[in-house]
Amino acid sequence: MQTIILGSGGHGRVVLDILLQSKEHKPVGFLDSNRDLHGRRVDGLPILGDLNQLPELQKQGIRSAVIAIGDNGVRRAMADILERNDFELVNAIHPSAQLARSVSIGRGVVIAAGALVCAHCQIGDQAILNTGCIVDHESMIGTCAHICPGVRLAGHVTVESGSFIGIGATVIQNVRIGLESVIGAGAVVVGDVEPMTTVVGVPAQVVKDAPSPDEFASLMAPANHMHAPST
Repeated sequence: MQTIILGSGGHGRVVLDILLQSKEHKPVGFLDSNRDLHGRRVDGLPILGDLNQLPELQKQGIRSAVIAIGDNGVRRAMADILERNDFELVNAIHPSAQLARSVSIGRGVVIAAGALVCAHCQIGDQAILNTGCIVDHESMIGTCAHICPGVRLAGHVTVESGSFIGIGATVIQNVRIGLESVIGAGAVVVGDVEPMTTVVGVPAQVVKDAPSPDEFASLMAPANHMHAPST
């Protein structure tokens, strides 16, 4: 299946490598909002333009995509645009990733090299499980969450939608990471984290509390530079 990659940065290169190694989908090019990059090539594939190219790609029979952008909010907005334009969001799973047979995986999920996902875990739509992370048994990863390289999640951990777990962080068993929270790199989380909260350190401590309702609404809105393709 011919597939387009959204985002041509470092994570885009990682996703391209995953697709080439897994051989389940044939990457044909990138889309990127940076017009200065249009017409260039990344690891041999062209940057074809931005989201306005979606109708032309459909005419060429290209109807599947992987979103290769680390920012959770932008990834969510792009997923909405792609689905409104009848593109299928496919998974990019590196062949070296180890997934238990009982793992449930949503759409548009990226699982990078060396990731380990144990029994009865659930991975939500557009989640990223980055290089070498461990998600232990019966854990749940929400939609558009990003689990960074080297993260270790113990059993029965819940990571709610849009949360970001920084590189090398550790979360002990039975902990809930609230909606849109940020866990700092190397943090050790030993208790539940409230929604929209940032924690850092060993053990992890709150450095940023949840915003007011008005602030929350503005943070959940799509980024201003995201637009649907012209018709």
